[in-house]
Amino acid sequence: MRLFIAIEFNDDIITSLKGIQQDLKSCGLKGRYTREENLHLTLAFIGDYGSPEDVLDAMDEVDFEEFPIELSGIGNFGDLYWVGLADNPYLGTLVKRLRKSLSEHGIPFDRKKFSPHVTLVRRGEFTRGRAELPEVMPEASMMVRSIALVRSEPGKNGMNYTVLGETPQGCSVGKE
Repeated sequence: MRLFIAIEFNDDIITSLKGIQQDLKSCGLKGRYTREENLHLTLAFIGDYGSPEDVLDAMDEVDFEEFPIELSGIGNFGDLYWVGLADNPYLGTLVKRLRKSLSEHGIPFDRKKFSPHVTLVRRGEFTRGRAELPEVMPEASMMVRSIALVRSEPGKNGMNYTVLGETPQGCSVGKE
């Protein structure tokens, strides 16, 4: 089972991200655009792991207070196009604490440096030669009140994401 821990976005951020995707299409960028329901911010990529309950236990040990995030800037890593997040020391600290808890529970995860971004397009290629990215700066923010454990599965129209559990700010994941 392929897992990751993420922040899911509110409608304002989703609307802004969809608008930026439209701007990229208008600039002639073709590729695999992230579907609206799959737009998220990955905090820790776990990959194939068979015990989501263990991951939820690790998440449960990381208390946090609600905090703001804000979209900021457009860029790319090769053929992957993204929107970044404004500098946020609290977010970085939360990710370190979350990853520490995963390590303490013996849960493997991708240890790449955390670079907060939202993937908009994979395998992007400009149809009219190299074009400039849109000058539009994304403008949207939200308060983060929970983090989610998400399962990723291939489907006929791309990846399907299913939330398996959430840790709300200031309290623990409820277990039944």
